[in-house]
Amino acid sequence: MITRDKAFYKTYFSLLLFVAAQNLLSYSVSLLDNVMLARYSSDALNGASLANQIQFLLQMVVTAAGEGVAVISSQYWGARRLDPIRPVFTAGLCTSLALGLFFSAAVSVFPDGILSLLSDETAIIGSGCEYLDIIRFTYPIWCMTTVLLATQRSVENAKMGFVVTLMSLFLNLLLNYCLIFGHLGCPEMGIRGAAWATLCARVFELAAVLVYTLGIDKKLRLTPRSSIRFDSTLWKDYFRHATPIMLGGASWGIAMFIQTSIVGHMGGDVISANSLALSLFSVISVFAYGGGSAAGVITGKVVGSGDRSRLKEYVVTMQLLFVATGLITGLMILCARGPVIRLYDLESPDAVKYAGQFLLVLSVTSVGTSYQAPCLTGIVRGGGNTRFVFLNDLVFQWGVVLSFALMAAYWWRLSPVWVFFILKSDQLIKCTVAVFVVNRYRWVRVLTNEEKMNGQV
Repeated sequence: MITRDKAFYKTYFSLLLFVAAQNLLSYSVSLLDNVMLARYSSDALNGASLANQIQFLLQMVVTAAGEGVAVISSQYWGARRLDPIRPVFTAGLCTSLALGLFFSAAVSVFPDGILSLLSDETAIIGSGCEYLDIIRFTYPIWCMTTVLLATQRSVENAKMGFVVTLMSLFLNLLLNYCLIFGHLGCPEMGIRGAAWATLCARVFELAAVLVYTLGIDKKLRLTPRSSIRFDSTLWKDYFRHATPIMLGGASWGIAMFIQTSIVGHMGGDVISANSLALSLFSVISVFAYGGGSAAGVITGKVVGSGDRSRLKEYVVTMQLLFVATGLITGLMILCARGPVIRLYDLESPDAVKYAGQFLLVLSVTSVGTSYQAPCLTGIVRGGGNTRFVFLNDLVFQWGVVLSFALMAAYWWRLSPVWVFFILKSDQLIKCTVAVFVVNRYRWVRVLTNEEKMNGQV
């Protein structure tokens, strides 16, 4: 049964568009970085691509920490209780900041050792170390911004993140133009210029979010004092429900790290093609992941409010929207394949060939991503079952995808396109799991603490 509730569509598409636009702008920064670095040198492109895999691992874990805040906070928001959200936010902020500092310290001490896990080409590792020397300072800054934006999103305020990211995009683009190539009187810094541009943009993002959160926001009304608030019960709630999400993020990030290592040891042309393909996929797939964020907030709000009568029709409607999004996403990747490859101006014919093949694979698997990812990370997780997604990814990523991909690359010696397809095949397989789990409704969990709900905060 498809819902006719106009409020649902208004909330869903509002969250979807703002989150998708924010993610689009964020990924566009990476895409533009890659385009500019590709025109500067292939070693610079490949070095930054490998270094960004460390950022991706951190991103997966810290985004999960933010999602832990959002899952719990959205249920309190549905129950119209704001007081418990602040200690939950503090727990998420402390967790993400600790992770950012740890990653920054790790790449400061072992930059060569970490990058050598991803590639054995000395020139690429050297470029990556140059990039890491500066980009490591962005880690704790980005972590704080991510949790602040996740908390705002949990109370249906996604517009602010879009506005901040839009301004950051223009700043990053301008600084890239100046610092990579040495325009407008700036020194030509190459890959280090791209890193400095990103660092400046991250500092601007955090400053803008803090100004809004502490001085303008009328929903959460956070203050420096309320933002540093310890509540043992709510902190325990946070870690109990957020830990599976963070473990899932860590598992996924490490798996992607290994995937990049598999691809990275197949040669520089494959690295360039993989970087191009995944950058385009990240830009076009923002609506799929935006739909997941919207579904998580809506589902959590409905569960928290106790209005179960609308839950089933909302879930059915969202699944249909996910399928439609997947078909559109796949078509967009297929149509953009040629123009984007020409835009990159890749030096090697083999890199061009592999990029075209990889994008063809993604045009198919993105349909599965657009359905199963928002179903599982949006509906199931938003409904309170934070463990299932972790266990599901553990089985498919480690038990199926990585096992077969390693055999395909090092034992069977298959071509790069077949290895790439195996690495993305779980996106199609997990659709059957999503259909079965979502439509049984055993994932509904109330995460709000009854004592806090009774006003004892």
